[in-house]
Amino acid sequence: MNLFVIGRGGREHSMIMKLAESDKADRIYAAPGNGGIGDAAECVDIDELDIDGLIDFARKKEVDLTIVGPETPLLTGIADRFREAGLAIFAPEKNAALIEGSKRYAKIFMEENGIPTAAYASFTDAGGAKSYIKKQGAPIVVKADGLAAGKGVIVAQTVDEAMKAVDDILVGKAFSGAGKSVVIEECLSGEEFSLMAFVHGANVFPMIPARDHKRAYDQDQGPNTGGMGAYAPAKDISRKTLAFAAENVLQKAADGMVAAGRPFTGILYAGLIMTDDGPKVIEFNARFGDPETQVVLPLLENDLLQVFLDVLDGKDPSLQWKKQSCAGVVLASKGYPGSYNKGVALPEMQLDASSFVVHAGTRKTEHGIVSDGGRVLLAGAKGADLSEAAECAYNWLDKNVNSEEFFYRKDIGKG
Repeated sequence: MNLFVIGRGGREHSMIMKLAESDKADRIYAAPGNGGIGDAAECVDIDELDIDGLIDFARKKEVDLTIVGPETPLLTGIADRFREAGLAIFAPEKNAALIEGSKRYAKIFMEENGIPTAAYASFTDAGGAKSYIKKQGAPIVVKADGLAAGKGVIVAQTVDEAMKAVDDILVGKAFSGAGKSVVIEECLSGEEFSLMAFVHGANVFPMIPARDHKRAYDQDQGPNTGGMGAYAPAKDISRKTLAFAAENVLQKAADGMVAAGRPFTGILYAGLIMTDDGPKVIEFNARFGDPETQVVLPLLENDLLQVFLDVLDGKDPSLQWKKQSCAGVVLASKGYPGSYNKGVALPEMQLDASSFVVHAGTRKTEHGIVSDGGRVLLAGAKGADLSEAAECAYNWLDKNVNSEEFFYRKDIGKG
C-alpha cells in the first residue's frame, strides 16, 4: 500500500517509524516532513494547508491511505476534501475536529453529554471576563478559545495574573484569531494523564495512558509549551480509573458526536486530571498527542497500518502492548517557547539498541541536520520500567548534546 502522512513534527515522525515496520507499507510519503522523516519516507515539499496540492499528489501517486498528524489541516477541512475526492483518509472531518478547535464548543459539548470537566464560563468581552474572575478568585485558568499551538492556556495563580491574561487574549490579541473569546475554568488539582483512542463512529479503542510535561523547566516551572517530555504507561492510573475514563469520557464523546450528526473518525485524545472526584477532562484533541505519541507507539505490538485499516472497516484491532515502559525527553531551542534561533547544527547522532530519536523541528541541509523549530527532537528509550527507560534517554542526551543553543528538562520520568 502507498501511504501519505501529513505533517512535519515529532508526532508524524513517530507514526512513520511505526508504519515503516508494516509488511503492507510499500511506499510512505510525507508532506512536508522534516530532517529525520526522510530516513523512512519520501518527503515532498507541499504545505500541510495546501489541500489542493495534497489531493493532486495523492492521486498522482495512487495513495491508498492518508493519515493527518497536526490539528490545523483538520480544522481547515482536509478530511472532508479528501473524502469528496474519493480518497481514503484516517482523520476527523472539520465539524468533528471542532472538539479541539474551539474550547468553548468542547465545554458545551461535555456539558450536554455528561462528560466530567471543570466548571467554566466563556466571554467575548474583557469586562465580563474580569468581573467573573473577581467573583471566582484565584488560582483560575484562562484559555484562548481557538488553536494556539499549545500555548493559549494560562494557569493564573493570582487575580492580577488572570486579568492580564484576559487583556493579552481579548485586547492584545496575543493568540490572533484564537483569542476571539476566552474560556475561564476552575483550577483543578491532581495528577494529569493523557488517554488516546482510535475512533470510528461509535467504535472506541483506547490506548495505554501516558503523561506529558507541559512546563518548560524542571519541577513544572516556567511557561506552558507544546510538551517537554512524556512517558508511558502512567502506572499510577488504576484500571478502574481507565475503565471509567474509557466509558464516561471517550465513549460518551464518540456517541455524542454521532448523535450530533458529526461522527468522529481518527484519534480522539482526552487530556485528563485525576481529582478527588475522579478523572475530569482538561481538553480534547482531535489527533495524536505530541509528545505522547512518541512514547505510546513504541510500545504498541500491533502493526499500526493494520490497526488503521481494521478501525476503518469497523473491526476491533485487538490492541496489544509491550510489557515495558517508554520515556521521551524533548530537546528544545534555547529561548523556547519564546524567540529562538533556527539553523543551529545538530550533532552526529549515535544510537544504541535501547534508544531512539524522533525529529520534530529539524531540517536537512547539505551540511547536515539543523534545528528548524522550538522543539527540535525527542530522545526516547524503552526499558523494563520507567526508571530504566528514563535513564537510557538521559544517557543518550548527555553523550550527544553539549551545545548551549539547546536545553531539556532533567526530571522527565523521575517522579
